[in-house]
Amino acid sequence: MTEQSEGADTSNLYDLNASDPDARLIDRGDHSPEVIAQIGELMAALAGLREAEQRLSEASQRYMKLGQTDMKALHFLIVARNTATIATPGSIATHLEISTASTTKLLDRLEAGGHIVRAPHPSDRRALAITITDETYEAAVETVGRQQAKRFHAAARLTSAERAVVIRFLRDMTNEITIREGQWDPPES
Repeated sequence: MTEQSEGADTSNLYDLNASDPDARLIDRGDHSPEVIAQIGELMAALAGLREAEQRLSEASQRYMKLGQTDMKALHFLIVARNTATIATPGSIATHLEISTASTTKLLDRLEAGGHIVRAPHPSDRRALAITITDETYEAAVETVGRQQAKRFHAAARLTSAERAVVIRFLRDMTNEITIREGQWDPPES
């Protein structure tokens, strides 16, 4: 492999011939050069979306002065509020896939920052009900939520048939790249 100079052209980063020149990963025999080029454009567009999402996530975390897990918890609490669902520490832990100890630390942090309120659960005296504060709800909805909502417009500009194709494609791609249990386990010695 040759070294490239700083600032090298990466416009072909998603070109199959640049990333897999020896066809070790993908057999191109059944695909025309035009199809391969268009798939490269599609992969570049997906990468652009991922980068925009990452920049938005980082900007929202800076604006709210919170970490990624904190933001996911607040999003969960916003949805709970909007659907009149009682959020509990257990439901938050399950949603975030974190331990109860980590959830307690998370809730302590959010409560200290004025983002949540803990109260007795209305029907289960052993549980707590967690709600987002009005101030945090409004700040999140008017910034991050408003920016995220713009995705709706892109989807609305598609026809119903086009949306069905995109949905099928995204689900299929998700399935293709999902790591299965044991798939990357190290070999036994």
